[in-house]
Amino acid sequence: MADYSTIKELAEKYTDDTAEVLARLVQTRSYGGEEGAVLKVIEEYCKQYGFHEVRYDGLGNLIARIGSGERAIAFDAHIDTVQTGDVSQWTRDPFSGAIEDGYVHGRGTSDQKGGAASMLTAGRILVETGYTGPYSVYFTFTVFEEDCDGMCWRYIVEEEGLRPDFAVSTEPTSCRLYRGHRGRMEMEVAFKGISAHGSAPERGENAAYKAARTVLALEQLNEELEPDVDRFLGKGTIVVSQVGAHGPSQCAVPDTASLYIDRRLTWGETKELAVEQVKKAGGADIESVTIPHYENTSWKGTTYGQELYFPTWKIDEDHPLVQSGVSAYTGLHGKPPIVDKWTFSTNGVAICGKYEIPLIGFGPGDEDQAHAPNERLRVADLPIATSFYAALPHELPQ
Repeated sequence: MADYSTIKELAEKYTDDTAEVLARLVQTRSYGGEEGAVLKVIEEYCKQYGFHEVRYDGLGNLIARIGSGERAIAFDAHIDTVQTGDVSQWTRDPFSGAIEDGYVHGRGTSDQKGGAASMLTAGRILVETGYTGPYSVYFTFTVFEEDCDGMCWRYIVEEEGLRPDFAVSTEPTSCRLYRGHRGRMEMEVAFKGISAHGSAPERGENAAYKAARTVLALEQLNEELEPDVDRFLGKGTIVVSQVGAHGPSQCAVPDTASLYIDRRLTWGETKELAVEQVKKAGGADIESVTIPHYENTSWKGTTYGQELYFPTWKIDEDHPLVQSGVSAYTGLHGKPPIVDKWTFSTNGVAICGKYEIPLIGFGPGDEDQAHAPNERLRVADLPIATSFYAALPHELPQ
């Protein structure tokens, strides 16, 4: 049983420290493939706080550990961020890390360096309170999530051989407990036509028109998609995110066209089903539907990749991990947490979706701050997340 009063007291005591850590992480830019500098900062804190093991894997994820139990739980935070977008929409420097008006400001505060900062302080508390439970507590600070969510965990499981019994994603949940989200996939749709001079389009076959008909059919498909049976994750969606058409010149009928598709998958929907739905919607107009392959080279120089398919996941509300999370939160705050789900996607697509490692989510910050200008995170969320992470290992099934 956790000493809730001590954990909560320490989390609150270290609130300013956690905010300062978060500010420093925000000030250290970390776009995908450029995470090395911010990981060095995190490594410094892990060593300063007395983590028992601190190492990098071959891809460049930072893996830290406290305790030496035979079972394992992993707390995960991706430390790459999206870019700033139109800087004129920001009222502060996106990398200021300013702590003002009860918030930490800047790119990556909610998505999701706030989770990383809270993990560091939770580890500090576990060390200071002499944690010796039956679980080794891993803290994974992972790369490339924004480009290819879950790929970092594919490396951790398949190349490093680390497969914990349980895991927690510290993506923003507004300090609620999440137990699932929809999966997703990307698709490329190709169309072929026959070029002809623009003055006589009847001589050709316009690939752009084929693409246009398919776009309208996919708009209708999106309306027809059904929610999952228990209506927890909601309906799947399909969005045409890019459209292209090309021909021999600006005065010619285009002989090729393409669509790029973002498909969100609810429970029970598979990639095979999604591909067939697109093919059916476009019919004879479609030349091919493919799932792209992502590949990139990490800050450590390792090239790695995977298909852009990310499975749906959820665990039941009565699952022992969910109930452990409810117990930890209730012990800290005297009331149970709100249990819900994410709208967006996380590394959970691999951790639970692919590898079936039971996973919950609990993180500081709000989901609607992700990728938005003027991103910020409430300082008050930090000790709530910190104390939850430090208490949870004590509540796990023995």
